[in-house]
Amino acid sequence: MTGPAVRVDTASPVPPYEQIRAQLAALISSGRLPEDERLPTIRQLASDLGLAAGTVARAYRELEGAGLIRARRGAGTRVASLPPSAKHPSPEELAPLARRFRDEARTLGADDAAITQALRSVLADAD
Repeated sequence: MTGPAVRVDTASPVPPYEQIRAQLAALISSGRLPEDERLPTIRQLASDLGLAAGTVARAYRELEGAGLIRARRGAGTRVASLPPSAKHPSPEELAPLARRFRDEARTLGADDAAITQALRSVLADAD
């Protein structure tokens, strides 16, 4: 994987496997990780993140179950081709991500104005 790095916040209430799954899913769905891009091995990503291999394996299993990645012996784990509907998530699909961001930001003490400004700032910096 030559693209953006995955990061895990151990202080977050979101389990590490879910952080990995959500970040990779977003990178794949946005096209930042293109079809057939090879992902790190479970052991390598676990080592890079300082996590147990089982944590990364669970994230990979869920991504494979969702059809976002495919694992083949000898070929490694690669980004799968996405159906057209997966490339443009609906508002209903984005709502849980927005809620999680809101909840984590509020845990840090941010009010609605600060949360909105942070999101606008991130969107303005989008590639």
